[in-house]
Amino acid sequence: MYYFTPGQLASLEATATTAAAYLDICDGGSRLIRLDPTHYRTCGELLTRIFSVVDARQAFPILIQQSAAAREAVESAEISRHIRVSRLVFYPELSALLCRVTT
Repeated sequence: MYYFTPGQLASLEATATTAAAYLDICDGGSRLIRLDPTHYRTCGELLTRIFSVVDARQAFPILIQQSAAAREAVESAEISRHIRVSRLVFYPELSALLCRVTT
């Protein structure tokens, strides 16, 4: 995890809230907003990136409580962390092979 100033956390929270709101509105099937697939994907990736560097459950508890998209992104980031740690600890050969294949 990285350490952020309160101002930086507030900025990240505002960005995450905006992205999560768009995802929630689209997922809810609202006819008031036009679904832009590229923007939708970008918002999902942005949430995942923010939640991969910040403990969102601790830093943004209200957002996590109110937004289904934010909860899904947090769960995704947590699962990714667990897989990354498990792969390195329990399957070092697989980890080395994946590193060779991707470079």
